[in-house]
Amino acid sequence: MASETTSPTAGFGTNPATAYDLAVIGGGINGCGIARDAAGRGASVVLFEKDDLASATSSRSTKLIHGGLRYLEHYEFRLVREALMERERLWAIAPHIIRPLRFVLPHHKGLRPAWLLRLGLFLYDHIGGRKLLPATRTLDLAHDPAGQPLKDDKAKAFEYSDCWVEDARLVVLNAMDAAVRGTAVHTHTRVASARREDGLWQIETEGADGRQTIWAKALVNAAGPWVGDVLNGVVHSNARAGVRMVQGSHIVVPRLYEHDRCYIFQNADGRIIFAIPYEQDFTLIGTTDRDYKGDPAEVAATPEEIAYLCAAASEYFRQPVKPESVVWTYSGVRPLYDDGASKAQEATRDYVLTLDARQGEAPLLSVFGGKITTYRRLAEAAIAKLAPHAPWAARAEWTMTGALPGGDFAVGTFEELAGEIAAAHPWLERRTASRLARAYGTRARDILDGAKSLADLGRHFGADLYEREVRYLMKAEWARRAQDVLWRRSKLGLRLSADEAGALDEFMQEAAPRTA
Repeated sequence: MASETTSPTAGFGTNPATAYDLAVIGGGINGCGIARDAAGRGASVVLFEKDDLASATSSRSTKLIHGGLRYLEHYEFRLVREALMERERLWAIAPHIIRPLRFVLPHHKGLRPAWLLRLGLFLYDHIGGRKLLPATRTLDLAHDPAGQPLKDDKAKAFEYSDCWVEDARLVVLNAMDAAVRGTAVHTHTRVASARREDGLWQIETEGADGRQTIWAKALVNAAGPWVGDVLNGVVHSNARAGVRMVQGSHIVVPRLYEHDRCYIFQNADGRIIFAIPYEQDFTLIGTTDRDYKGDPAEVAATPEEIAYLCAAASEYFRQPVKPESVVWTYSGVRPLYDDGASKAQEATRDYVLTLDARQGEAPLLSVFGGKITTYRRLAEAAIAKLAPHAPWAARAEWTMTGALPGGDFAVGTFEELAGEIAAAHPWLERRTASRLARAYGTRARDILDGAKSLADLGRHFGADLYEREVRYLMKAEWARRAQDVLWRRSKLGLRLSADEAGALDEFMQEAAPRTA
């Protein structure tokens, strides 16, 4: 199993003669996706992440695998088509952390006309190769349960399909699969400098083991909001950074309605927000779109954003959503490509890949923008761009059908898997069995293997979190601190008290030497 620093070949990459084929800076979805794809084609890969995996933008999304209905208004047809095609592909390779979700779009008089919504949804249904997801239908909100939580002035709605994803787990699973295929994954390791020398990249890193030197034949800058910092401060490139940082914030409130569908609400300012069933007992509302200046590591939902989301949701729900009802907020910075759009919500969500590869020099590929939905296609495009400089990159694409760890079961059979795990462990609450199946898929069996009672799971930390799961996360998924477990590998932070979280963190610090 992987550990905090996974180095499959001792001494590999420590001198020019053993240089890695590819070094990746950034442990978000794009960096881990590129590393996985490259490793699966036979490349020797090393990945560096200065914090925990998915510690920034990739764990702070709206958690949707979607085509981006509103992007049609900005004529981003290629992006929407590519994203729509990815929905069922990603669902097929990760059916534990991805599931279909129906979206209810109420018609709001005075905003987008009904004919425009129908046209957009017709395109949405037909340009993306949809096979398994149900088609759009029209709802009469006076008689459909979806109308019950809404104000009476909403008479008609359209219902369409997209998917939900556990975003941070998608990152971790890509890193795990990359590691299985030989990638050396180094978390909590900062790349201090990188310079070209004799046709290679000489990379200086700083981590728990001090300063290290690594050599690689090609370098990918997938640092997300820090992509410009890497260009300017690490590789000292003269290239224009081209990053527009846009803040997106979300709020979580106690569950607002009983059914399992999501709402997409239009606002008078042209923006849209989602209200999504979340972690069984909550509703997730987001997101905002505003330009962000400052350190991406310090981003947080502002009182103004919280008030905006509450007011926007209250325009639709009978039950007012008030700031004092908010139980948790999170905020991320989207590193969008700066296309000169006048408004943050109009800036392109498409990805842009730039290649700096002068004759005789080691190539540098930088990743700007992108969506979690299109990460796999972005990885393929990145490798295709490197192909003239990397023989391994010409090998066949494979990630379209390669299951992610724990996802080796058929689409549509999740309930059967959860039921099987519950039946094999009758002492385990069905809710816990379902959570473990959702998080780990078939690998939940490994966590529970040999356990005959709750006592066999070890120390109880709160909610349904036990020592055996924590040790698995430390050994197999690079978790080091309580926040890694409670807010990225899971969302059990919504259920544990501050004292319980502190006890978990203390345990993990004490246990770390024995699980590394």
